[in-house]
Amino acid sequence: MSGQTVFVTDDDGHVRDSLCALLLAEGFAASGFPSATAFLAHLDVLLSRSGLSGPACLITDVRMPGMSGIELLEEVMRRKINLPVIVVTGHGDVPLAVQAMKAGATDFIEKPYDGQAMLSAVSRALKAASSQQAQASVAQQAQARLSGLTQRERQVLDLLVGGASNKQIAFELDISPRTVEIHRAHVMDKMQAKSLSELVRLALAAGSEG
Repeated sequence: MSGQTVFVTDDDGHVRDSLCALLLAEGFAASGFPSATAFLAHLDVLLSRSGLSGPACLITDVRMPGMSGIELLEEVMRRKINLPVIVVTGHGDVPLAVQAMKAGATDFIEKPYDGQAMLSAVSRALKAASSQQAQASVAQQAQARLSGLTQRERQVLDLLVGGASNKQIAFELDISPRTVEIHRAHVMDKMQAKSLSELVRLALAAGSEG
């Protein structure tokens, strides 16, 4: 579980420490914070340095002095950070739980909660974070490769992604089909694509939609 971090925000020190202990015992890196503002200050430092080093998630109590858990969730969503949020609500706080899910929480856990239920929620959240991180990595790689194309190669790629055949591309760009084949081969090579379907996936990941 190396590189998987769980942030715990709860104004109750005993609850915070026991939850961190549970997470640490399961092999997660766990950090506790007494308030939403304390967590956000820590997050700002992390993001200003190198960002989140790996998949991470946040567990926050919903009822806290100052900034509430819902407000913290909304702030994380506003910043568009890849940080799934699990909200902990008091027993019977159904309206708050629904509000949390509508605001973007990946899960909510009711107090008093079972340790295994919390660990399952954390595993789901970290899986979601890993998936988003992998998609972001593919997009970044695809964008870097896309930037290496010449203007003509980019035109050929966009037409390919749009579903045009070599003959249609030749007509559209007023070049010979043989020249299209050469450009297409260069595009495949530069984009490191082994097939047309892979090329289309990479182009779409990079934001090229024809």
